[in-house]
Amino acid sequence: MTAVISFIFWLAVIPFCIGLIPANFIPPEKRSPGFAALAGYFGMWALFEVSAVPAVLWVEYNNFRTASVLFSALSLLSAAAGIWLLYRNGKAGKPGLLTGKQGTGSGFRRKKKISAADIEWLLFFVLLGFQLYKAAAFASFDGDDAYYVVESLIAQEAGVMYRILPLTGGSTGLDVRHAMAVFPMWTAFVSVRAGVHATIVSHVVMPLVLIPLTYLLYYEIGRTLFGKAPKDSAGEAVQAERKPGITARADGVFHRENLPVFMIMMAMFQIFGNVSIYTNETFFLTRTWQGKALAGALVIPALFWVFLQIYDKGVRNRRTAAGFWMLLVCIHMTAGVCSSIAVFLVCILDALMTFCLAVAERDWKILFKVGAACIPNVIYMAVYVFMAYSYLL
Repeated sequence: MTAVISFIFWLAVIPFCIGLIPANFIPPEKRSPGFAALAGYFGMWALFEVSAVPAVLWVEYNNFRTASVLFSALSLLSAAAGIWLLYRNGKAGKPGLLTGKQGTGSGFRRKKKISAADIEWLLFFVLLGFQLYKAAAFASFDGDDAYYVVESLIAQEAGVMYRILPLTGGSTGLDVRHAMAVFPMWTAFVSVRAGVHATIVSHVVMPLVLIPLTYLLYYEIGRTLFGKAPKDSAGEAVQAERKPGITARADGVFHRENLPVFMIMMAMFQIFGNVSIYTNETFFLTRTWQGKALAGALVIPALFWVFLQIYDKGVRNRRTAAGFWMLLVCIHMTAGVCSSIAVFLVCILDALMTFCLAVAERDWKILFKVGAACIPNVIYMAVYVFMAYSYLL
């Protein structure tokens, strides 16, 4: 029971409360529990990078314990700040951090009969449940487990990060190639706090957490693409009765019927994407606990999600969009937690998307804004090159 409470606290409560911070700085109509959860995880991983990477590089003894204490303090303070922002807005009568009016209309009654969308959502959850069952009950093992999972176990048992060879158990110098990709150390942190073996956390707990989190990201992307109220020729929102292809919830939010279809398609891509051992889908379902799998399945799609939010015409010229820029910085830092090469890849992807959108929107200021958001990645790569050069000397 203690382990379950610890998992809930560190994998649900803390990330959600941290996510309330960027949720406070975005337009009310963009706020949702899903946004808070996703932003909280990216914020939490960014805090772990700030805590763990300096400890790996410059603390020789008990560096894992040092990083754990610092990360715990930063996480608790950030979560408290998120709760305080929620309380402050509620006391001031401002729009809530989690729910805002999206779309238009005063709301419509929910239909009592089962609709096609309900069946589609049921099918999606069946597919999701199938993936979770397979990931937890039929854990996949590969050669990388001999390194990544063992590194998590060493950190849990010995309290050090990347100072013991996982294959032999002997002492070693700094492993420059892997030292700055500290996702296995975050797994070790969760294991220590819950008192559960790192191998169990990697192969059972992580898939049960990261797979739903990834589909939550896909849902937020689909909600952005398909969840806007349709406009008629006069620019006014069309009522649900005039558009049978649109379902309206009681809160007045319009959702196109193809949103559940989009989720089903994403689930099917993941299930049948194992056409080789190198595809993103293969890593997503068979190596979920590895940082490079998280980078491909979560970090890179999150970039598209944030750019969709930033370039919404009703958002990009508002000061209240600062939360999206905060989230973009956290996503960049999360790339460094997952994999060193992912830092370079997300910068290239940023440059490509930013240039195309700057040309389309004729807004060259965005180049400087995104460039500023990439500063943590530039620092990361500079430190990596310096440490690698020093090691070779």
